[in-house]
Amino acid sequence: MLLGVNIDHVATIRNARGGVEPQPIEAGKICEKVGVSSITTHLREDRRHIKDDDVERISKELKTPLNLEMAVTDEMQEIALRIKPHSVCLVPEKRQEVTTEGGLDVAGQLDKITKFVQPLKNAGIEVSLFIDPSKEQVEASAKTGAQFIELHTGSYANAFGTENEETEFLKLKNSAKLGQELGLKVNAGHGLDYKNVTRMHEIQGLYELNIGHSIISRAIFSGLEEAVTQMKELIK
Repeated sequence: MLLGVNIDHVATIRNARGGVEPQPIEAGKICEKVGVSSITTHLREDRRHIKDDDVERISKELKTPLNLEMAVTDEMQEIALRIKPHSVCLVPEKRQEVTTEGGLDVAGQLDKITKFVQPLKNAGIEVSLFIDPSKEQVEASAKTGAQFIELHTGSYANAFGTENEETEFLKLKNSAKLGQELGLKVNAGHGLDYKNVTRMHEIQGLYELNIGHSIISRAIFSGLEEAVTQMKELIK
């Protein structure tokens, strides 16, 4: 498995004071030095953490592929087509949420998402859909033309160490298997940390894990280079 690192919360810390430190681009450079497979940023509609300038700098100054998380809106599509990140991950977005809650309802808006995906693919951008691990959503995702799905691991992360852990884990395992059978590459992320990430080895064929909050949290105490290195070792 590969490791993609989400650096959104470096920007969260910066924006708490309204200044310029710490800079997400510097976090990206450290991650690049350690050898991560991608750098993820979520350019939210309300710009609560990552800003447009952050995305521009990361895209231009880093060699590591940029994975741009974004909502299914005309504004975000225009930005992606202009910047042309290596990949985009389409996610649901609510203004009042603290972080992304649940996966994108691909089955409920199949026509809209299919039309949204095509111009991005035509521009050479890989497209991933952030979905809950369910048969309905995986099957719908395969119909859109997207090359990837990213399975939302939040329910598994919340259930880790409880009686519901196995139920939530099997949803991920079965959805990953189905996605691969339908020709999709499968990523996973959300809520993964240094303890619960170990079970991802039990899911065959996972391409990349996208992890942010737990790495940035550990980095406060150990430094970002050490925090990323530790996570890379766990998912080898």
